[in-house]
Amino acid sequence: MIYRHFNAPSRGFSPFSHHIIRHPRLNSHAVRLLTWQLSLPEGARENLSRTAERARIGGDAFTKAKRELMAEGFVHERRTQVAGGRWVTQQLISAEPLTREQAAKIFARDPRLLQRAPVSPQVVPGDGNPVAGVPAHPSTGGHPEEDLREKTSHLPDGSGGGGRDGSGEPAPEDPRPPEGPRPLEDPRPPEAPRPSEDPPPLEDARALVGALPLLSPALRHIPPGMRDELTRLAARWLEAGHTSADVHAHVLRGLPGAGTPVHRPGGLVRYLLREVPPRELPPREVPPPVPEGPRLSARLAGARECAGEHVQPMLFRPVADETLCRECAPGGRNRNGD
Repeated sequence: MIYRHFNAPSRGFSPFSHHIIRHPRLNSHAVRLLTWQLSLPEGARENLSRTAERARIGGDAFTKAKRELMAEGFVHERRTQVAGGRWVTQQLISAEPLTREQAAKIFARDPRLLQRAPVSPQVVPGDGNPVAGVPAHPSTGGHPEEDLREKTSHLPDGSGGGGRDGSGEPAPEDPRPPEGPRPLEDPRPPEAPRPSEDPPPLEDARALVGALPLLSPALRHIPPGMRDELTRLAARWLEAGHTSADVHAHVLRGLPGAGTPVHRPGGLVRYLLREVPPRELPPREVPPPVPEGPRLSARLAGARECAGEHVQPMLFRPVADETLCRECAPGGRNRNGD
């Protein structure tokens, strides 16, 4: 069993329809927003978002409550342009559901909903004359000094529909014979052939920097505005004798370990390339020593190998510069002892 005790307030009250409080499709936040708005004094300009902030209704709950109020016709909203060229959002809160046509009529006849803001002096055009000359319409076509008759052959003789002077009357005949089509001439002097935009070291450095995002996922978000600065730093490395592979390996060694995010990859690369170390040349290869032949003992010092035919090497001690031993020398005894 439930008991209810109700005392009618003598002041600070607002008459609400039971239909609002007991509405089957409005949640508690929507009912509170609507009753709060209807309880505001006459002339109040508090919008729904401010009411939700004062009522401590969160963002998602406010969005859902406002959607329900608009679906049931208690809230209507429109965007309109007011004095000064500004756009404002107008909101209409009613105690009874209204259709779009009914809300549009109330918007149109109630001057309080126009919210006319004072005109800002910054958006009002001045009364002075233009800086130079009188107002003129911009020319259509291409360059203002370009003659369309030189490029288009099917244009009429005059721009006004008549003769060349545009007055509607045929222009007087020119006694000179008509000239043939003249080739288009450029009044500007011919430009000298421009050299390559970047010297070779700078081109290689630009390609080096462009390949940095391919080295590691941590380098994929280098700001495009830093590429010129990183290109100049990389060019110093290339001028010092380092290769692109050396620079890439140096950058990879300076990255943090796996799992550590890099919030400013451009600043990290700039820090790694700011100092150029001297290039370490590979050690010079020294050829291995040539092995020397077997050294003769002191007893065989001065001996020489015979240049004749022997089964095994034959050593003899020459008297002069002979190269054959006594057996092989002409006139010597033969090997059989004959």
